[in-house]
Amino acid sequence: MLLAAVASLLLLQPVPAAAPRTVTPRGDLAADEKATIDLFRNARDSVVFISTSRRVADVWTRNVYSVPKGSGSGLVWDEAGHVITNYHVIEGASGAQVQLADGRQFNATLVGASPQHDLAVLKIGGVGFKAPGRVPIGTSANLQVGQNIFAIGNPFGLDWTLTKGIVSALDRSLPSENGPDIRHLIQTDAAINPGNSGGPLLDSAGRLIGINTAIYSPSGASAGISFAVPVDTVMRVVPQLIANGRYAQPVLGVESDEELNERLKRLSGINGVFVLGINPGSSAQRAGLVPATRSMRGVVPGDVITALNGKPVSRFGDLLARLDDFQAGETVELTVQRNGTTRKLSLALDSAD
Repeated sequence: MLLAAVASLLLLQPVPAAAPRTVTPRGDLAADEKATIDLFRNARDSVVFISTSRRVADVWTRNVYSVPKGSGSGLVWDEAGHVITNYHVIEGASGAQVQLADGRQFNATLVGASPQHDLAVLKIGGVGFKAPGRVPIGTSANLQVGQNIFAIGNPFGLDWTLTKGIVSALDRSLPSENGPDIRHLIQTDAAINPGNSGGPLLDSAGRLIGINTAIYSPSGASAGISFAVPVDTVMRVVPQLIANGRYAQPVLGVESDEELNERLKRLSGINGVFVLGINPGSSAQRAGLVPATRSMRGVVPGDVITALNGKPVSRFGDLLARLDDFQAGETVELTVQRNGTTRKLSLALDSAD
């Protein structure tokens, strides 16, 4: 009873009003903060949100529905309304919708794609379309490890998100099972997550230096290792996609197979690309390259390409990717080995067309 009485008396005591806290003036933002804010404001309007859909058929009613497939980011490329993004953002989709930073939404059409570079071009707008401001173009040729970079995109659908990091490494390659390796990639530690794909990578001057394309992460979320297609590759590929709808890669006219190539490398001890076939009329045929043949005892090796312009090649995807550094009509030097003899050949590259 005594405790209850004391508690009642305490509750009846007036509670003093809480004194308001004084706001401490912040002062001016740091110079680097101001620069980052300006960079984002200047680039934001050029970044778009891409949502894709695919058509599915109801086997019972036979009605066709459009269902969401995924989302990603993109960048307005020119005044005509071309938008660049990653190929894997639109791969397998039957439709795409593009939303600009000002809220305008458009149904997009696919202009062209290059899976080997993980790049695609969409088209939005129509008569009277007014494109937002464009990000200035930089170069990736003189990037240095350690310099600041900035990424803008839509991670997990969280639109127009800015992340910051540094260039962690240069000239990285990602192998591809069905085609050329994706080469010359920029590695960064900026927080890149699903949805950032296709968005711009900028330098501290606000110039485009790459298109964010992939992350390395066992969990699927940012683990501090991400990759971007360098802008020098974008500048070589995108104009062809806009003009022709496809990218014409320079080729030698040789055929190979990654799995069989690895087996032949282990059996022979030769580290190179075993020529398994030659396209009729190709530069490889004109140069006299000899493909492997099959016999009762198995595969009999012919020519093995061990280097291109003095740089070693050991996988077919690696060879195709190195060829991508050239243009059709240019001459390259192959180092070729056959029956223990090494020789060098000069070949003029053909076009994949």
